[in-house]
Amino acid sequence: MDETQASDAAAEAAEATPDSRPELPPFVTATKPASDLRARIQEAGGLSLDRLPMLSVVFDRLATACSDAAKHFAASSTFYSLSGVESGRFGEFLDAYDANAVVGIFHAAEWDGHVLVGLDRDFLYTMVEVLFGSDGSEPPVEDERTFSAIELRIAQMVFEQVGKALESSFGLVSQTAFRLERTETRMEFAVIGRRSNKAVQAKFLLQALNRGGEMFLIIPQTVLNPLRPALAKVLTGESAARDPRWAQQIAAEVQKTTVRLRAVLEERHLTLGEIAGLKVGQVLTLDATPATRIKLEGNDRPLFWCRAGQSQGAYVLRVEDAINPEKEGGHGLLG
Repeated sequence: MDETQASDAAAEAAEATPDSRPELPPFVTATKPASDLRARIQEAGGLSLDRLPMLSVVFDRLATACSDAAKHFAASSTFYSLSGVESGRFGEFLDAYDANAVVGIFHAAEWDGHVLVGLDRDFLYTMVEVLFGSDGSEPPVEDERTFSAIELRIAQMVFEQVGKALESSFGLVSQTAFRLERTETRMEFAVIGRRSNKAVQAKFLLQALNRGGEMFLIIPQTVLNPLRPALAKVLTGESAARDPRWAQQIAAEVQKTTVRLRAVLEERHLTLGEIAGLKVGQVLTLDATPATRIKLEGNDRPLFWCRAGQSQGAYVLRVEDAINPEKEGGHGLLG
């Protein structure tokens, strides 16, 4: 067999023999769900406060809760109000209060995260005067010194009240307890995340004794991300959650309202001429008897039918029936 025939035979053998190399599977790329991609895009772009309407509702409730809590230990009128909400870098928020505030770090167990609450110098000075009975006649204190032990203790007390207010305010979107872990006076030690991390800051204005101060709340974006669906909802009309604490407060205040009652023994219609003819010492004859029912009124509205009697030397009324003006009509109200 010559060289040409040998090469042809080798080629035919190669064609007849199947390729022994294993077939490689095609390259497959793992695709992520659209919801994960959307969440990553939102996290990269930061929080859009316009898309979280419930966040402002929560902060308004927080201001109201803090005002209510202050009434229990402050003799003077103390009022909290939400002054602004903004998003930015965590470190930039803290730098604005360097050496000028006391901060409390709270741990939210259900969120597995931390939030930061701060009180600026004017806030603490104002709160000290409120708690120690100042009338606001002296000028505000302007002293860039270190905080005293009393001021730090007052800050601790305020933080404890704010922790309870945070729990009730965020109850609309997520139930969690806020536990105060520590307080700091130096912002470089108030670390709950990287300084470059994005966060939301809410500022609250304290007003008391014709002066005030500022409280601020910083929540990292990583803490708010799981709450996005709840914070994006809008509660309107009957779908709004009822606040039992507010309802109890309204009921308590209504029950304290003073109402003046009047017992009407008899009513008589007189002409203007008859009234003009009345004289001192004149006796008016009444048709009422001891068995006549007496009408009990409040705010010029008929309430109950009563019977007159005596007890321990004083006249008393015993309530018998409630008056229904629509049912009894005008004639029934005359007794």
